[in-house]
Amino acid sequence: MIEVDQGHRLAVRRRGHGGVPLLLVHGFPCTSRIWSHNLIPLAEAGFDVVAPDLRGYGDSDFAPDEYYDFNAFNTDLTGLLDALGWEKAVVAGHDLGAMIAIDMANRHPDRVDRLVILDDSMPDLDEAFAAAGIPAGRPKPAVYDYQRRQGLHADALVAELDTPERRRRYVGEFFGHRMWCPPDAFDEDDLAFLTESYGDAARLRASFADYEVVMGTRKLSAPEMIDRPVQHRTLVLVGADQVTVGDHLEEKCAIAFPAGVGPFWVKGVGHFMPWERPELVNRSIIAFCGLKF
Repeated sequence: MIEVDQGHRLAVRRRGHGGVPLLLVHGFPCTSRIWSHNLIPLAEAGFDVVAPDLRGYGDSDFAPDEYYDFNAFNTDLTGLLDALGWEKAVVAGHDLGAMIAIDMANRHPDRVDRLVILDDSMPDLDEAFAAAGIPAGRPKPAVYDYQRRQGLHADALVAELDTPERRRRYVGEFFGHRMWCPPDAFDEDDLAFLTESYGDAARLRASFADYEVVMGTRKLSAPEMIDRPVQHRTLVLVGADQVTVGDHLEEKCAIAFPAGVGPFWVKGVGHFMPWERPELVNRSIIAFCGLKF
């Protein structure tokens, strides 16, 4: 547990003290446990690897101010960098963590060395995309009903999920029939480990707050900084076998990440690349940062 502001702490997993600073930021429906297969190999390659639980997630403290938006998350994360004595870090993000990393690069550009994006997250540049002739995306498939329920009816949904078993089974669906990843990518032991903290109703409710932000039902602590391209060097890796990937990704990345490389498609992999293909993620981060295997 590391205090990132007075009386407010994040739970942190760390390996490789003294190496190149590397911050791993998880998303939903994950915690820092999604990086379990990355910490030691990256530390052995020369990184000082830190994987926090975001506020409200895992074992971290809940938001002291009720905010769960990009600015609030990044206030915590820059506070974490300060507590570690890091001037800047390589930042790798997945899912919500990727959007937090994009916001951090624009909000606190001097704190970010370079970015690694492990899905199709990118800045919100609809006007620039349209001006470049990129068609609008297709309607969301039916499996996206969770987005509406979590963002518009969060309390009612938590009330329905009225036992730890039901809450964990609900979260486990994102690793299964929601088609975020190939079938059988996670076994029962994996799911038991990854969904443990979501058995707590308050933890599950906190994780829905980001969807409330997306749906406009929760106030922001500050405007989001995702309305401009990211100027940092950026690596984009995308698992091809998932329903969450948007259209025209290559064209959008060229605009959103002008100093980027990728997107590189990883076949047979879904949304949870740090767990599904950790060795590929590890080698990619090592090579992108100029270290040796």
